[in-house]
Amino acid sequence: MVAENNPNKNLPLVSVIIVVKNGERYLTRAIESILAQTYEPYEIIVVDGQSIDNTENIAKSFQQVRYVRQTTQGIADAYNQGIDSARGEFIAFLSHDDTWTPNKLSTQVSYMIQHPEIQYTVAKVKFFLEEGHSIPPGFRPELLEGEHIGCIMETLVARKTLFEAIGKLNPEFTVAEDVDWFSRAKDNNISMTVMAEVLLHKHIHNTNLSLNSAVNNQNLLKIMKQSIERKRHQKLEKE
Repeated sequence: MVAENNPNKNLPLVSVIIVVKNGERYLTRAIESILAQTYEPYEIIVVDGQSIDNTENIAKSFQQVRYVRQTTQGIADAYNQGIDSARGEFIAFLSHDDTWTPNKLSTQVSYMIQHPEIQYTVAKVKFFLEEGHSIPPGFRPELLEGEHIGCIMETLVARKTLFEAIGKLNPEFTVAEDVDWFSRAKDNNISMTVMAEVLLHKHIHNTNLSLNSAVNNQNLLKIMKQSIERKRHQKLEKE
């Protein structure tokens, strides 16, 4: 709860959604990076994909966390359950094994308050290889150098109304569900901005699902085909 003398008290609520399954190793670090944010007010929603490790106890040990046990299957459905539970005007996402810089929310939300036409923002990301882990298959080693623009869930801050306008995450995709969502946003000409600084530290390790999945390329091909169909349909509507 924000104190009465807090200058941030009139700012909009941000719902931060963490989707996790068996993430006891990294979850505390992720939550603490949210608690270190210079922006208030926010709520933290941890959607647990029926973990069998200590994930539930870790999440519930933080009084700021609202714990939600996933009732469905898959990452997209977990995101959607978090979105449905969100009370904020803005929604942000963080993977259980990644961390934000302390100014992440303040930078993006402040910009969107000043630019009400902007429906979502993303930011730059810096990749780090977890100590003791080798570079996983599917990850390009050159990404460990420098800064990169990240159109991914962990950099995203979106107005909640945007998910009503173009839809939530598509559970048809077991991986690359974020690529599909960003593709739909682009095809619908949604106004967005890329923040010019690194606001996400993405930690790479051997168990990164999106890097190890054999179906990733198949999903990307399907997303590309659906995007072509959307554009074709939009063109026909204009004619």
